[in-house]
Amino acid sequence: MTDTAECNPKPTEQKPTERDDTHLTDIEEGAGCTEIWEHLAEKREE
Repeated sequence: MTDTAECNPKPTEQKPTERDDTHLTDIEEGAGCTEIWEHLAEKREE
């Protein structure tokens, strides 16, 4: 017989979190990682 932990995960109630993604509003829908990285780099330079 082996010792095993019981796996009975209990659902947790998660509150919707507010996302601070306003820095991404200028990025076009469907942009890839490179476009996002370039956009963020440009914002840092400003």
